[in-house]
Amino acid sequence: MIEAAGGVIWRPDHKGRIEVLLIHRPRYDDWSLPKGKLDPGESHVECAVREVREETGLTCTLGPELATARYVDRKGRPKRVRYWAMHTPSGTFHPNDEVDDVAWLRLADAARRLTYRHDVTVLDGLDAVAVAS
Repeated sequence: MIEAAGGVIWRPDHKGRIEVLLIHRPRYDDWSLPKGKLDPGESHVECAVREVREETGLTCTLGPELATARYVDRKGRPKRVRYWAMHTPSGTFHPNDEVDDVAWLRLADAARRLTYRHDVTVLDGLDAVAVAS
């Protein structure tokens, strides 16, 4: 089992509606959520914070854990990705080797733009988490 972790970065727009940050990975030409594999000895939380920072340039406040995505990766291996809500982002995105673009989108628009269904499922619990924050 490949173990990974990531974050769903969110913020309120000018009308108080939730927006989430999606990343575009040129290697796969897909829109996804920031995530990555655990380094040896690293916890899921540490990995989620690190991967968000590496892929987006943002440092965020860690919120509650969201849904876990389970799927088979491109090499046919089972993969489990644990996600956390993350908000109050600070920092600036700069294109890098893994991510060439980001987009802030409202939840419904983000669900339509995401390439993989398992990523869409992770967004389902974000609304309740964001309202409680």
